[in-house]
Amino acid sequence: MPRFAANLTMMYNEHPFLDRFGAAARDGFKGVEVLFPYAFPAAGLKARLDEHQLTQALFNAPCGDWAAGDRGLASVPGREDEFRRSIDTALEYARVLGNRRLHVMAGLIAADQSRERHREVYLKNLAYAAQAAQADGITVVIEPINTRDMPGFFLNRQDDAQAICAEVGASNLKVQFDCYHCQIVEGDLAVKLRRDMAHIGHIQIAGVPERHEPDIGEINYPYLFELIDSLGYDGWTGCEYRPRAGTSAGLGWLRRWL
Repeated sequence: MPRFAANLTMMYNEHPFLDRFGAAARDGFKGVEVLFPYAFPAAGLKARLDEHQLTQALFNAPCGDWAAGDRGLASVPGREDEFRRSIDTALEYARVLGNRRLHVMAGLIAADQSRERHREVYLKNLAYAAQAAQADGITVVIEPINTRDMPGFFLNRQDDAQAICAEVGASNLKVQFDCYHCQIVEGDLAVKLRRDMAHIGHIQIAGVPERHEPDIGEINYPYLFELIDSLGYDGWTGCEYRPRAGTSAGLGWLRRWL
């Protein structure tokens, strides 16, 4: 049976952020994820988790200046010190929140920049992040993201992400398999899930192409949920989608799985 976590950055936007924890719990969610928790003190977020008996399933390490266009630091040459500080900050939050999955965004690469240089920096930074997270039992995950939504993002394909993890060689470095991004870039989701499941650390879902609820669009999620169960995945499945209207009203798809 899948364990679903509500993404509180994208879902429940009809509520103030701190009220979204309670709204998700009332709808039956047992876990939550967020993109970036750093606008709020960790202790305050922990209190919301405890109040509503929720597990923090995932969040992202700081990505640089999002408003200025940053989409991660891990592969960006010249910002290695900033990347290390971002990991320190993320781990401080993870310890308080009890979070065991940390997503590290790769960042952007311009057309005239060296892909080999970015990859070299990426490997070194991921090795640092994995080693820093290991003492706390935290798994670092990297996510291929489609270039329609995020033009210029360094990591786009599942096979490349798996190769990078293998090259780093850290047992606590895995791939975040976002079905939405994978369908847009590659498709063939079931084959990739079968091929890579042993090295997948987190799964996310959304309808394709609009990124709404997973009961509309070109992906057969009931089939995939059964496949994922049969492959022995016992982690969280993050609902990283933008509701068509009210979040709670759009959760009819979830009822059969609760």
